[in-house]
Formats: sequence, C-alpha cells, structure tokens
Amino acid sequence: MENQFQDPSPDEAAASLNTLSTDRERLAASVHVPWVLLAAFGGVGAWWVSAAAATNPGENYEPPSSGWLALVGTLVVAYLIRRETGVRFRKMGTRAGWAIVAIAAACLVLFSVSLGLVSFGMQWAVTLTSLIAFAATTWLAGVAYRSAVEQLRRG
Repeated sequence: MENQFQDPSPDEAAASLNTLSTDRERLAASVHVPWVLLAAFGGVGAWWVSAAAATNPGENYEPPSSGWLALVGTLVVAYLIRRETGVRFRKMGTRAGWAIVAIAAACLVLFSVSLGLVSFGMQWAVTLTSLIAFAATTWLAGVAYRSAVEQLRRG
C-alpha cells in the first residue's frame, strides 16, 4: 500500500490553520447562552438551600435526603446543556472551575445560615436565603458557561 500523503507547503499549512481558527471562532460566536438551563442550576441550588426549612436542627439533626436529588438534578441539567449547545463542562477552563467551587461554597454557606435561621424559629427567612442561592448559582453558572465558550474559542 502506497502512502499518497505529501507534506504541505508552509503556506498551505498556514492557510489550513487559519481556516480552522476561523471555524472555531464562528462556532464559539454562534453558541447562545441557555439562560433557562442556567436558571435550572439556580433552581437546584435554591431547592437544596430551602430544604433546611424542613429540618430540625439541634441534637437530633438529620440532614435532608434531598441532597442526593439535587446532585441528580445538577447532572441532568449539565447533560441538557451539553445536548443543547455541545459545550462540555469537563473542558471549561480555570475560571469556570473556580465559579463551580464558588457555587458549592455559596450554597453550603447559605444552607448553614438557613439552618441557623430555622433553629431560631425563623423558617420564613429561609425564603430569602433560597432566593440568594438562586441568584448566585444562576450568575455563577453563567460565568462558568461563558468560560467554557471562551475555552472552546481558544481551542
């Protein structure tokens, strides 16, 4: 079997790389931000934080079992984003990684604050921490998504 491959000239190689860069730029520019799905991430965060309202903090505290369901919901939303846009969160860059760490930290802090509010009999105030969790998670998910698109653009 004979190899028909010929080494391209430097000009041909540069033109091919330029074409690939242009295609990558056009692909990244055409990706729209799926705000509904990012808001779904916010909804999962708010739901997890709001679970503190149904707990009984103190000596006999048992964590809500909805934490596992929140993880499943997060995985489902990540799958839907990948199916809708093709952006994989695995290869999203350092900034996106820090945004995801910030989401987890914010939700943990807000859940802890919510437990404190419930222990003082202020279950109604968990609504405020849940709204903050929704806003923070949605915004930080948008930061992570935009970072993933920038990573796609840089290739």
